[in-house]
Amino acid sequence: MVRLNEIRENEVAIAAPDAMDAEIVFIGRISTPWTSRMETPRQGRPDGPVCTIEIFEPWVPALTGVERYERLEVLYWLHQSRRDLVLQSPASNGEVHGTFSLRSPVRPNPIGTSIVLLEKIEGNRLFVRGLDCLDGTPLIDLKPDRTLFKPIAPRQKGDDETGEVHMCKKVD
Repeated sequence: MVRLNEIRENEVAIAAPDAMDAEIVFIGRISTPWTSRMETPRQGRPDGPVCTIEIFEPWVPALTGVERYERLEVLYWLHQSRRDLVLQSPASNGEVHGTFSLRSPVRPNPIGTSIVLLEKIEGNRLFVRGLDCLDGTPLIDLKPDRTLFKPIAPRQKGDDETGEVHMCKKVD
């Protein structure tokens, strides 16, 4: 794991441009047992510890209906991650990978995502398993796991479009 300002063999850092085109409102805070990036799991586990997601006002009413889903997708801001590496060497062996080919927390926009198991809800607090972030991590959003969600809105034209998609083929 990359320590705060470490650059490993063959990694490449850039001078990131100033942010100018987006604003994120944190809707809550995540409580986990981890206070150090060196102790935080690389991927959340469904049998991991119970963690708490606190939703701030005025967003608490947005939790209505969340209890119907056993799994949620949690999006959060990896607030202690560096943002300047374009090539990374996760195995510290000199072999580099582009940032966009990794699930590393080191990204231009350090947005983390986990699929969590919802254990219970008490008021504005959700108790979940499956997180992989630091204690105090800012919450960006919550959504039902897309594999469980069925759209509530009426169908629209694009919902049924199928066919060959030329721009999305995997390169061998």
